[in-house]
Amino acid sequence: MPRLKPKRYLALAKNFHAMMRKTSALLLLIIFATSPVGQSRNEPLTQPALPVAGTSPAPTPTLAERLGFKVSDRVLIVNGDDVGMSHAANAATIDALENGLMTSATIMVPCPWFPEIAAYAKAHPNRDFGLHLTHTSEWKTYRWGPVASKSDVPGLVDPDGYLWPDIMSVYKNSTPEQAEREARAQIKKALAAGVDVTHLDSHMGALQFDDRYFQVYRRLAKEFDVPLRMGSQEILAGAGGGHQRAQLDADRIIYPDYLVHGGRKKGESVKDYWKRNLRDLKPGVTELYIHAALAGEEMQSITNSWQERATEHELFTKDAEIRALLNSLGVKRVGFRALRDLQRKNRKPNAGQTQQ
Repeated sequence: MPRLKPKRYLALAKNFHAMMRKTSALLLLIIFATSPVGQSRNEPLTQPALPVAGTSPAPTPTLAERLGFKVSDRVLIVNGDDVGMSHAANAATIDALENGLMTSATIMVPCPWFPEIAAYAKAHPNRDFGLHLTHTSEWKTYRWGPVASKSDVPGLVDPDGYLWPDIMSVYKNSTPEQAEREARAQIKKALAAGVDVTHLDSHMGALQFDDRYFQVYRRLAKEFDVPLRMGSQEILAGAGGGHQRAQLDADRIIYPDYLVHGGRKKGESVKDYWKRNLRDLKPGVTELYIHAALAGEEMQSITNSWQERATEHELFTKDAEIRALLNSLGVKRVGFRALRDLQRKNRKPNAGQTQQ
């Protein structure tokens, strides 16, 4: 190793000492900034958790687990749609809730028989009632209009003064702002009538098949702090809404894992359709919905699907085979109230947020 000349040695030594002084000052600054003295007294110290050798992060609990079930359990919400549409629907729904397998139901606030079911809901606060937010009126001779003033939602009203019969007409003639105005009017009317709203869904999917209207759906869930009906991720992705569940997760809005959605196979009876879908239930939380209604002249004058609705009432209220099938499969039943309670648990209300 060559020897350094004295002058060269002194120069190197001075440079080394200067570098050490700068390094020491920098170290002191870092220590000060990360010490309690260097931090604001209003901000707690944070220290990143160090992974333990040989371990992996704990998996996020499933919705079933958060509700108190096992990860392998098949948990089912049996929801009754179109409540309030007719007296026959109200009577069948009450029967299915009190004596059958139905665990929750959703009310159509603009419909003529809303006062009857609202009175029942107020008198039976333990029953699970959500709102079937209604922006369409699809029957030819049995129609209803908006809850909001027609002058406030002109695009939702057809030339005869009723809501449009299909969702494409809603998208073509209305705006998301008008749809939100009408939906909020329906929610407020139900709350004022004494309905303890447990969840929201959308009649004919008007707030679900167009992302602009889905954002209305999302805002209302946040504002009133209630769960939502959502299509399965595969269905949403196929319709261009694959991002929507993640948005609800960010909002801490709860929704079931799966939704039974689809028609019967050719030649398949109503009973066989439901038996097939019940056997195919996956682990997790699934919502299915039925349109229970009593058979009779009232429903026959409204819709040609009256017989199917009467059959669904029978199957989920009085049919021993359907009940036995659920028991044999070990299916657990739950209502939307449990999801709402979980959603609201330990949540701090946001500024301006409305809670019931």
